[in-house]
Amino acid sequence: MKKMILTLIAVIIIVILAIGVFYGKGKNNEKGDLTKITVSEVAHSVFYAPMYVADALGYFEEEGLDVDIILSNGADSVAASVISGDSQIGFCGSEQSIYIYNGGEKDYLINFAGLTKRDGSFIVGRTDKEFNVNDLKGKHIIAGREGGMPAMTLAYTLNEQGISLDDLNFDTSIAFASMSGAFIGGTGDYVALFEPTALELEKQGYGYVVASLGKLGGEVPYTAFMAKKSYIKNNPDVIRGFTKAIQRGIDYTFENTDEKIAEVILSYFPDTSSNDLKEVIKRYRENDSWFETTYITEEGFKRIQDIMMNSNKLENYVSYEDLVNNEYSKK
Repeated sequence: MKKMILTLIAVIIIVILAIGVFYGKGKNNEKGDLTKITVSEVAHSVFYAPMYVADALGYFEEEGLDVDIILSNGADSVAASVISGDSQIGFCGSEQSIYIYNGGEKDYLINFAGLTKRDGSFIVGRTDKEFNVNDLKGKHIIAGREGGMPAMTLAYTLNEQGISLDDLNFDTSIAFASMSGAFIGGTGDYVALFEPTALELEKQGYGYVVASLGKLGGEVPYTAFMAKKSYIKNNPDVIRGFTKAIQRGIDYTFENTDEKIAEVILSYFPDTSSNDLKEVIKRYRENDSWFETTYITEEGFKRIQDIMMNSNKLENYVSYEDLVNNEYSKK
């Protein structure tokens, strides 16, 4: 009898193990059916909420993609990651594709989907007095990396208002990741910061958001998804599926409340409370920060180049047809 019981127990254990292996294989196969790609993002900001929505709600997986979003501080680092093959898709300012193209890279980067339609940074000052762009005259502003879109957009905005950079201390010497720390430490009268960093500084009493650079600077394809020319050619299903998932993330963001979006992407910002996250999303929505579709217009791409020329980072316009592929985007 004892032998029969031991035999029965052994059979049960074998069956349990077999079931576990079977289901484990099922999960692996399911994951194995997805095409794994890495997306290198220029910064981690609520500004990019629709992308995180697409990831959180499983839109990428529904398009057959296993997407890993990694942070590569700075557009130049994003481009290097994509060119080297460490990432398949880069997410940064579309100006970077122009730098790469003009640098002579044969397998250059092509923008295939837009996300944000204006600058996402806010000007933070040390007082909460009513702000005018002319207040920057004679002041020290931490503007961002030289050649980067935040600094170039600010320079363009100032020049459009008749203000020369010689009229102020336009500081591009501080790395993007160190800008808020430098301001907290006493450097500068103003600093241009993305969210949620700008709100965090306000709550900590280090400064006040006095203006939106996005509202001041106007509409451009500010941040876009790009990939190597060869990758887009050889992986049309990946680009199509990725673009569709981003579009669904955009649609969801427009169709739902700030509170709902905050709930969906909260895990992407563990150091930000749900209330603060909701407030930041509200700011970006009020600033009309996101495109309604991923389509990148020729007019917008030209304006990016106008901004670059204003900062002496571009001599001649480059071809819209060469650097923008809207095949998988809807107008």
